[in-house]
Amino acid sequence: MNTVHSTPISIIITQHMSEQRIDNFLFKTFKTLPKRMIYRSIRVGKIKINKKKVQPYYKLKIHDFLTMHSIKIEIKKKNIHLTPSIIHIFLKNILFEDKYLIIFNKPHGIAVHGGSGINYGVIEVFRKIRQELEFLELVHRIDKETSGILIIAKKRSILKKMHENLRKKLIHKEYLALLHGHWSKKNTVVNLPLLKKKNDHQKKKVCVHKNGKPSTTRFKIFQYFYNTTLMSIIPVTGRTHQIRVHASQFGHPVVFDQKYGNVKKEKNIIDKKDRRLLLHAYKIFFYHPLNNEKIFITAKLDKKFKKLLKIFSKKKYI
Repeated sequence: MNTVHSTPISIIITQHMSEQRIDNFLFKTFKTLPKRMIYRSIRVGKIKINKKKVQPYYKLKIHDFLTMHSIKIEIKKKNIHLTPSIIHIFLKNILFEDKYLIIFNKPHGIAVHGGSGINYGVIEVFRKIRQELEFLELVHRIDKETSGILIIAKKRSILKKMHENLRKKLIHKEYLALLHGHWSKKNTVVNLPLLKKKNDHQKKKVCVHKNGKPSTTRFKIFQYFYNTTLMSIIPVTGRTHQIRVHASQFGHPVVFDQKYGNVKKEKNIIDKKDRRLLLHAYKIFFYHPLNNEKIFITAKLDKKFKKLLKIFSKKKYI
């Protein structure tokens, strides 16, 4: 069912919304609005950033306050149907919760938010099952194929503070990954600039490029297997697909990485239904944004990840 809104709309720009032009952001967010209406609204000031008029090519920044006045927008409401089993999975995977934050162990294969053909993601599910909460927003993102720790803010002020802490590198994240081959003990830190590009099919892909953003990842060998290495990985910067691209660049892609790995090499090992990207957001450490209390969380590996680790540790598959 469609509803029409003509009252002012306010949007606080989060990390995954930033670094894109305001016109492109609005095209994707409000698909029912004609482009000419969006351009005219920006030009006359019906759409503002931080209460100021901007140009259509303005690039959104984290915490920008976008307001839209006197614009009729048709919004198609999504009817999200959640089975009891899905609700149970989400509730049992909450690792920490207080009045301000939810820390969630995201299962593999679930996107953090809906869009691009995905009906709903983690944030939409939590908004559905926790309707008593007025505000819920992702503090950061992890890939659909990656499992592990995801932080959600319950208040706008907490979201802002957590983003500030991310920029200051006060939130420490650690991943566990199984990489192809034997990683060299000499390569403890990778500093390679990363750039987002679109391929011939208009799909986003990240590559190492001199014009990319500075990106740093720390690698530590946890255990050598026959043809793979179990690694502890710390992304110092938080670029899209950073760990996956940095690992692949050194010839040791994450096992079962369909985008940056060696798909042909993996084709004949282990049944397709039993595969999953072997990358997991394992640990996180930070100080609570309100009371400065130390928060240290560890997220357990799921059964499939453990099963695959056991297989690769005992046999020569690759």
